[in-house]
Amino acid sequence: MSDPNLVVHPIPTAPRILTTTVGSYPLPEWLIAAPSESAISDATRVIFDTQRQSGIDLPTDGELYRFDINHPETNGMIEYFVRPMGGTRGDFGRSEIEKFASKQTMDFRVKPAAVVDQELSEGTLDLLSDCQRAAAVAGGPFKFTVTSPYMLARTLLDKHYGDFEGLLMGVADVLADQVKDLPCACLQVDEANIPGNPADGPLAAKSINRVLDGVSEGMEKAVHFCFGNYGGQVIQSGTWDSLVSFLNDLDADHLVLELAHRPDDDLEALKDVDSKIKLGLGVVDIKVNHVETADEIAARIDKAEKILGPERVGYIHPDCGFWMLKRSVSDRKIASLVSGRDLYLGR
Repeated sequence: MSDPNLVVHPIPTAPRILTTTVGSYPLPEWLIAAPSESAISDATRVIFDTQRQSGIDLPTDGELYRFDINHPETNGMIEYFVRPMGGTRGDFGRSEIEKFASKQTMDFRVKPAAVVDQELSEGTLDLLSDCQRAAAVAGGPFKFTVTSPYMLARTLLDKHYGDFEGLLMGVADVLADQVKDLPCACLQVDEANIPGNPADGPLAAKSINRVLDGVSEGMEKAVHFCFGNYGGQVIQSGTWDSLVSFLNDLDADHLVLELAHRPDDDLEALKDVDSKIKLGLGVVDIKVNHVETADEIAARIDKAEKILGPERVGYIHPDCGFWMLKRSVSDRKIASLVSGRDLYLGR
C-alpha cells in the first residue's frame, strides 16, 4: 500500500509546452565510491533539485538504484525488472545461451536476461518502494519509469509458456500489478525494441496497455520510444511512419519520442497520430556531447509545430536518458532544454 503521507503533486497546466526528462541520469562519482541506501536517496534529491533549478516541469528520479555494474550497456533497464520476478532464474549454462542466441531476437545480446521456468509472478520485485523513495525527496510532481513488457519479454528464454504471447502477457500482468497506487504524477513505459519490429505492433500495444490500465485514476500515462541507445549507438532500424497505427492503439496521454537524432521526414509521419494523444518531441540529442543552444531548441520546436500543427506538442525532452553522458554535459543540456522552450514561447 502506498504511504498516505506522500503527496502526489499535480503536473503543471502551463505553459502549453512542458519540459520533462526521459529517465536515467549519470551516476555521481561519490555514489559509486560509497553506495548505500541513504546515499541513493541523497543522490536522487540532488538529481531532482538539479532539474527543478533548471526549470524542468516534470523531472524523473534518475533511476540510480537500477544501475547494474554487470550490465552497464543497458543501464539496468532489463535485469532490474526480470531478475526479481518469480519464475525466473539468472543462472544458465552453454546450452541455454546457445538456444537464446539461435532465436536472434536481440542481436545486441548474446545471453538472456533470465530463463523462465515457471509462471511469472511478483517474486521480490517492488517498484512501490523505489517510487516512494523518489516521492519523499522529489519536491513536486515527477515521472516514474517502467521498461515495457515487450522489450523485457524479448530478452527472456522461455521454457514454460511455449509461445511468445503467453510469455509477453505474463510479464505485462506482473508489471500491471506493480504500477498500482504509485505515488507519482506520471507513469512512463519505456520501449526501445518495437521500432525495429513494427510487425509486432498489435501485440506490443496490447501488452503496454495492460500495464497502463493498471495505473491509478487521474495519473498521466506516457510511453517513450527510441531506436536504441546501446553505448551511445542506435541499434534499431525503422521509421516512425511504420509505427503510426501502433502508436494510435496505445492508451497513452502523451508520447515521448526520439526525434533529435532522426531524419527530418519522421515529423511528417507523426501528423497521423491520433489528436487525442499529445506528442512529446525529442529536441536534445543524447548521443552526442554537443550542448544545444536555446536557439537550436527553439528552432526544432518551431519546425515541428509548423509540420504537426498547433496544440499537438505537449512536451519537449531529450531523445532518451542521460546515463552515458558526463554530468557536466547532461546538466547543460537540461538547462538548454528549458531555455529553448522559454525562448520559443516568448517567456
